[in-house]
Amino acid sequence: MTEKFDPAPPDKNAEDLKHGIRRDKAKDDELDKGLKDSFPASDPVSSTQASKATPDA
Repeated sequence: MTEKFDPAPPDKNAEDLKHGIRRDKAKDDELDKGLKDSFPASDPVSSTQASKATPDA
């Protein structure tokens, strides 16, 4: 008998589910803390830090 074709084999490089959930929760907690620390304000909270501008040469 022939082997059944699996169109979507498991991803060997995928992140562990529990680790991904913890990482997502940590990011959500960080954004919530930033929102609480900045309220009330006109600028939205960002999970990234802006880089310093480089002077034009």
